Parts: sequence; C-alpha cells; structure tokens
Amino acid sequence: MALADSARAGARWRVGLGAAIVLLVLGVAVAVIAGLATGHGGAHPVAELTPNAGAAVTPGTPAPTAAASVVVHVLGQVNRPGVYELPAGARVIDAVGAAGGFTPAADQSALNLAQVLGDGEQVAVPKPGDAPPPSAAAPPGAAGSTGTAQPGAKIDLNAATLEQLETLPRVGPALAQRILDWRSQNGRFASVDDLKNVSGIGDKTFAQLQDLVVVR
Repeated sequence: MALADSARAGARWRVGLGAAIVLLVLGVAVAVIAGLATGHGGAHPVAELTPNAGAAVTPGTPAPTAAASVVVHVLGQVNRPGVYELPAGARVIDAVGAAGGFTPAADQSALNLAQVLGDGEQVAVPKPGDAPPPSAAAPPGAAGSTGTAQPGAKIDLNAATLEQLETLPRVGPALAQRILDWRSQNGRFASVDDLKNVSGIGDKTFAQLQDLVVVR
C-alpha cells in the first residue's frame, strides 16, 4: 500500500515538473516576441519627424537654422523710400513692394526686377530719362547688382560677358543676350553706334548707354 502511494506521488511530481518547464518555456518565448515587437534588443530608429518642419531628421542632426535676411535701401520713385529687411533670396521686385510699390513716374524698365538682392544693396528707381545712380552693393557683373554700371568703368562691347552687360541701365538678360548674339553674327562692334543695330535698343536706351560702353 505504501509503495502504491509513493508511486502515485512520484507521478504527480513529474507531471507538475513537466508543466512548470512548459510554462517557463512559453514565458521566455512570449518575452522574446514582445521585445521584437516593441523595437528593443539593440535596434534604433533611423529617423525622427520634427514636429514643425515636417521632414525626417536623423537623430543627433542639429535642428535647421532660420533663414537669413538681407537689408536693402530703396529710394527714388517708390511710395515709401527707406531701409527694409527682407528674407534671403528676395528679389528687386520684393524690395520695391516693401517700399510701397512704384510711383506713377517710375521707369520700371530701368531695373532688372528679377535679380536677387544682396545684403546692404541699394535699389534706386529712376524716372524715365534719368540715369540710375550706381549700385552701392556690388561691382559690375557681381550678383545682386540692380542693373547699373559703375562710374568710370566703361564696358568693352567686344569683350563683355552677359553678366557685365546686365549691369548697364535698361539692359536685362534678354537684351544682354541680343547684344552678344549681334556680336557673334557680325564679328565685332566697329563703334558704339553699332548698338543701335541691336533689336530693342532705341534712341532713348542708346542715349543712356553710349557713355558707359566702349569699343576696343
């Protein structure tokens, strides 16, 4: 009788041990699966979305800095001449808009309204027939020029680049390209008067250009 009771007790112990082992194995498996699902175990996010910028940024990358600005002086035929701060990349037309727009007397064709402004630049809006004052910000051909030539530095029509020609009053990118095209088709400018043969240069424009250019 004692042997039978002992055998039954041993059987129950083995069953209990087996069940405990099964539960332990299941618990380890659940923990591993949960760790993989939550991203633990050495994995790191590739990118995080900044709440304002709306763009992915790799962790540790410095936050983007705010855009710089430029300060320009607008004068002449605008409604509110003065000094204005504009976002970097602003163009001449933006400076004119900040100054209240053109007056009825403004000669809008004297400026390249699409040119990008440089910090400290002066935008002078003339009346028709006025020779715009030289830009205080950049030499001939430099980025950000408002389309005026520097005094005493005449531009050689037979050697000028597109950018140099654009610094002349009333000469924008299209007219500058026509001047270069005429030079290519005719070999060279024999005299300053040959400018009159370029499409788009009438007597009024020629009168403003003739003292600013030279033929060598």
